Amino acid sequence: MLRTAYHAWFPPPSIETYFSPKGGCTDAIVREIRHARHEILVLAYSFTSKPIAQALVDAKLRGVHVDIVLDHSNEHEMYTDMHFFLEQGLTPVIDPHHAIAHNKVMVIDNRTLLTGSFNFTHQAENENAENLLVIKGHPELVRAYKENFHTHRAHARAPEIKAADNKTPTRQAA
Repeated sequence: MLRTAYHAWFPPPSIETYFSPKGGCTDAIVREIRHARHEILVLAYSFTSKPIAQALVDAKLRGVHVDIVLDHSNEHEMYTDMHFFLEQGLTPVIDPHHAIAHNKVMVIDNRTLLTGSFNFTHQAENENAENLLVIKGHPELVRAYKENFHTHRAHARAPEIKAADNKTPTRQAA
């Protein structure tokens, strides 16, 4: 009885693996986002997955703090979800400090780590050979990834969105 109560509050360490194409990576990510209660930190290279983007917006609407750092390519990609995030009241920022900010990471509630080659894209779920790890109960890993998130967040800036004439960039408030 005590063990059951203990595991209800402190789940045992676990690592789940997912593979694509069509291996459930997107569903696993959305499920973890739906369980978030306090904070979601996101480092992403590419972002075109509507289910994942909507789950992040829904988390924000539930009162979860959602902080997103994207690669600078999202400023000029046609299919990026960055514009959707901005329209929905999320304020993603851009990491311009690297040739490519190629991370694919989420840290959820300071307890769950999602990482792997899986980009948060439709193509990663349906066409690419990718992998995703969902890691729980490893505070040392969560701490390292959270520190890395804050390192990139510290040198990030507001996105520059092209104006209607597609020539003049405008800076979005971060």
